[in-house]
Amino acid sequence: MLRREARLRREYLYKKAQEAKLHSIEDKKQRLKRALEENRLIPTEIRKEALSLQQQIEFDDEGQEGISSHVDNEYKWAGVEDPKIMITTSRDPSSRLKMFAKEIKLTFPNAQRMNRGKHEVGALVQACKANDVTDLLIVHEHRGMPDGLIVCHLPFGPTAYFTLCNVVMRHDIPDLGTMSEAFPHLIFHNFTSRLGQRVSNILKYLFPVPKEESKRVITFANQEDYISFRHHVYKKTDHRNIELSEVGPRFEMKLYMIKLGTLENENTAEVEWRWHPYTNTAKKRKFLSVE
Repeated sequence: MLRREARLRREYLYKKAQEAKLHSIEDKKQRLKRALEENRLIPTEIRKEALSLQQQIEFDDEGQEGISSHVDNEYKWAGVEDPKIMITTSRDPSSRLKMFAKEIKLTFPNAQRMNRGKHEVGALVQACKANDVTDLLIVHEHRGMPDGLIVCHLPFGPTAYFTLCNVVMRHDIPDLGTMSEAFPHLIFHNFTSRLGQRVSNILKYLFPVPKEESKRVITFANQEDYISFRHHVYKKTDHRNIELSEVGPRFEMKLYMIKLGTLENENTAEVEWRWHPYTNTAKKRKFLSVE
């Protein structure tokens, strides 16, 4: 098992290392193509390779969306196999954090909750990999209030770090009733930038493909880089109207880092994106949407 995992990790890193080379070739081909279409001189730095590049262009598929990347390998089974999720907490959790972990477990289909105990992160990740878990979620707290969520996609990453705020748990709402466990429909609003698409993919692939008749809806709405999580069920009152009822929990998430690796490698993993709050333009810039 260890040898197989090491081999798969080497293959993943090798493919990732080849991306820069492939991107360079793709850029040269696009520059040559533009020069020929606009009837301009071919740029001097690609003149020696122009003939070979033109032969490659002739065999390119017009329908493709650029070259494949490590992102395609990370989620290559998305939509084919249902995700399998493990949820746990930080060390020595309070009773409220345990309740929040239970509510999160009910939110995600095919999710299991595990008591953290004295397990280290490396042992958790290895156990999840051995049991074909696709995503590991860890919730954190500050004085009994959930304030952090880590989403680690297995076996190779990425790992997304979110801050939680304005958390309202189901336990705080009286007479709420039971929660449906049907596969939910998903709504993603205002994730228009490249980073926004990346974050929506990380969140979207935590859920399996729903059936058409499912009456459960989960919404991730982005407003000024705060992602509002809302959970509803609906029923038809007549042929025109539907009645929407919130079942909770509800909270806001703010992304502050994405790493290209899993939790046990977080000290050495490459940082894909990090929020820099103390720069001059931090308050003005929006990262998850194009506005």
